[in-house]
Amino acid sequence: MTPEKEKALSEHISAIAKILYEDTSPSQLTSLENIETVVREKLITHVSPQVGFFLSKKSQKQWPEDLEL
Repeated sequence: MTPEKEKALSEHISAIAKILYEDTSPSQLTSLENIETVVREKLITHVSPQVGFFLSKKSQKQWPEDLEL
């Protein structure tokens, strides 16, 4: 990854983190265990599906059509 892409990625991750933080109730952030649970839930619910969708689309374009998996 180029430094420019790393910088852009970092900026996007920071923006995502800010949105997810603003969408989290302060009562959910009372302990390290709760914070870890909330982060995991939000990543699984909001971030992972989008990343998975992107990667699956990219993967489909990269595999030759005659390749059997």
